[in-house]
This record gives sequence, C-alpha cells and structure tokens, in this order.
Amino acid sequence: MSAATIGIGLAGLIVGVAVSRLSLWLAATDEVPQKPSSLKRDAVLALAGGGLGLWAALASPELTIALFGALLGWQLLMLAVVDFENFWLPDVLTWPLVATGLLAAFLAEPEALTARAIGAVAGFAALWLMGWLYRRMRGRDGLGGGDPFLMAGAGAWVGWMGLASVMLWAGLAGISLVIARRVTGKAVSGQDALPFGVFLAIGVWLTWLYGPLGMAVSGR
Repeated sequence: MSAATIGIGLAGLIVGVAVSRLSLWLAATDEVPQKPSSLKRDAVLALAGGGLGLWAALASPELTIALFGALLGWQLLMLAVVDFENFWLPDVLTWPLVATGLLAAFLAEPEALTARAIGAVAGFAALWLMGWLYRRMRGRDGLGGGDPFLMAGAGAWVGWMGLASVMLWAGLAGISLVIARRVTGKAVSGQDALPFGVFLAIGVWLTWLYGPLGMAVSGR
C-alpha cells in the first residue's frame, strides 16, 4: 500500500468527523430537531470516510483520479447522512456534486467532459419527469425535491451512459432494505418513506468505481 493511499485514508478519517459535525449543523440551520453529537457517531463516520478514501485510492491507479474519487465518496457520504437522518437533500450539497463532477472531468478526463455534461442534464430531467409522473398518477409526491439534483450530480460524475446503472444499483439497494426489514419482522407498506438519496448515493459510488454495468471499465 503506497504512502499516497494511506494518506488519502487518513484524510478520510478527518473528513468523516467533519461530516458528522457538519451534517448536524446543517440540519439545525433548517430548523430540523438537532441530534446530539457523540463520540460513537464521530467514530462511525470517521471510519466510513477513511474507508471510502482507501477504496477510491485502491481502485484507481492514478493519483489524480484517486483524489477525485475520494472527494466523490466523501460528498456522497455527507448527502447520504443528511438524507438518512432528515429525508432532505439540500441544494448546498447537491449543486457542488454537479460542479465537482464536471471539474473532475475537465482536469482529469477531458475526453469525458461532454458525456458528463449531457449526463448532468439527462439525470436531472429523467428524475424530475419520474417525480412529475408519479405525482400526476398518485396525487402525492414520490420523490423529494433534491433527488433530481442529486441525479444531475450522478450524471456529472458517471456520464449519461452510467445513469441506468446508477438507478439499477439504487433499486437493488432499496429492495435489499425492504427485504431486510421484512426478515427482521418490521412492517413494510407502500406509505413508508425511504431515503432514496441514500440509495442513489450507493448507485453513483458503485457506478463510478466499476463503470456502467455491461461495459468495460477504463481509467480505473
């Protein structure tokens, strides 16, 4: 394991603690009842941040790609924590995901910039349309207002060709949660609210690491 890989992992420990504290502060600014900070919470998220950093570094032979991958993982961790705890994806987190995805393409993979720009637009449009159709058919919201913006960020990182894989991974993650709840005896109904942003974050991460399903992975 190289010094750079270890360094990214150690940086992730610090980022994880920052995610723990900043996510609580962000919820408080929106008048969401604030959860108390704890050493256990800090430790869990520090390990998550460190693990994501190591994962990105080990999966990417080039240091620049590894650094951008770690940045993506840490952003997704923040988004997942906030959505899991508050069912909320604030613009202050989703828009930077779009910006960093396009910046990463511009600096490290310029040949992918067009595909990623198209992906950002297509990702937003697809999920916005899905939410609009659900609302028209069911008379209630099926997606949160931040989900289309998160999907735009997904497209900015994995390109338009990766969007289907993001949705597939997200769907599998959601189904796995429902099955786990059933197995553990917890009631499940169509009225239950699920943090879809968490599932999308998983989909973005796995698609970025391993490429669109059914396609060869390059540059990782």
